[in-house]
Amino acid sequence: MDREFMESDNLVDARHQQCPMPLLMAKRGLRGLASGEILKVLATDPGSERDFQSLQRLGGHRVTTTQAKDGVFHHRIIKA
Repeated sequence: MDREFMESDNLVDARHQQCPMPLLMAKRGLRGLASGEILKVLATDPGSERDFQSLQRLGGHRVTTTQAKDGVFHHRIIKA
């Protein structure tokens, strides 16, 4: 299985935070990572999915998003 789905180098828990906090918290979390390392972000804000797609488009990072049955979005960001 792809490393992206197995582990992360840093975790940001942004559950119960509203826009734009999950995105801002993720940007802070990415600062300490090297290119190719993985940041996992947990968020409950449905708008976070759109925000992280913008981060991918504008920042060049690779983002995958899945939504768990409990309503938590799991964003995995591979730093560009």
